[in-house]
Amino acid sequence: MSLSEVTISNLRCIEHADLRLPPGLTLVYGGNGSGKTSLLEGIFVLGRGRSFRTRNSERLIRRGQAHMRVTGDVRRGLDQSVRLGVEVTRTGATARISGRPADTLAELSQFFAVQVIEPGVHRLIEEGGYRRRRWLDWAVFHVEPQFVDTWLRYTRVLKQRNAALKSQAATVSVWDPDLARLGQAITESRVRLIERLQPYWRAAVSVLSGLEVELHYLRGWSQDHTLAEALNVSRIADETRRQTHAGPHRADVAVRLHGREARDVLSRGQQKLVAVAMTVAQLRLLQESSQMAPTLLLDDPAAELDGERLQRFIDEVASLRCQLVVTSLHPESRLFGTPESTFYMEAGRVQPI
Repeated sequence: MSLSEVTISNLRCIEHADLRLPPGLTLVYGGNGSGKTSLLEGIFVLGRGRSFRTRNSERLIRRGQAHMRVTGDVRRGLDQSVRLGVEVTRTGATARISGRPADTLAELSQFFAVQVIEPGVHRLIEEGGYRRRRWLDWAVFHVEPQFVDTWLRYTRVLKQRNAALKSQAATVSVWDPDLARLGQAITESRVRLIERLQPYWRAAVSVLSGLEVELHYLRGWSQDHTLAEALNVSRIADETRRQTHAGPHRADVAVRLHGREARDVLSRGQQKLVAVAMTVAQLRLLQESSQMAPTLLLDDPAAELDGERLQRFIDEVASLRCQLVVTSLHPESRLFGTPESTFYMEAGRVQPI
């Protein structure tokens, strides 16, 4: 699985960009502010339906335009491909897969597996559980395909329960059985993924950081109760706050060093290496469990890393054997070898070299 063609229109500073990509290494170089990161954003949107820089998709739309659009062809096997498209307007985002409307943006991940390592990757450690849940669920989507449907059904029931909490509190209990059943299924899938990830994680974090950092899944409600019991126990609090507080939507992946939260004890550089290890471990698990070769986007990979730490990073990424799209300030960048394809960016315009 790799991206062979991508066309981007009206995304931030990019009016139009059309690229053909090899299955190996692509280098995109240019000065600061030239649009390199926006180009990677467009590729990421094609596989996720959202940006890795903002949760507000409207910000992606080029100034003065009504929409932004990304389309692309993804190779699947030797002679198969699928056409993907995402359009973002002021009112939301929609996707198409081989010409048909996608039921949800989450479907895109099943057809184009894309991950990113960028200078803000440390936020995976530093910030709250939202990013880590996204990181975890993306891997579960690929290892257990039925997870997508379960997750979508849980999300719908959760919205209905929250709506009842705001307007018809007496009907809240109607939604509890389905929420508990679906929430338990989500939790079991996530726990299985974390357990399978552990050997890949321990190897990656040891090589990259030399630290004994541990990953633990926190399911989003008390260990003393089932989810059905937790929903019942928290009913009064939920009615007061008009929001459901127990469930896998409140889950987290705890990242700890010697029992303490990693974000409290690690430097910014160490946080970045631990976050990179989370991504590398995830991709290695997917490769070996599903024979899938994801696309990895690397935005200025040398930022904040130097010397031995940078070399460890390069060695780990190179060993993944996946499609790489790398940005750099310099055309002579050879961190990951000689690129099969090179593009120059300036003021949002892309030129093949």
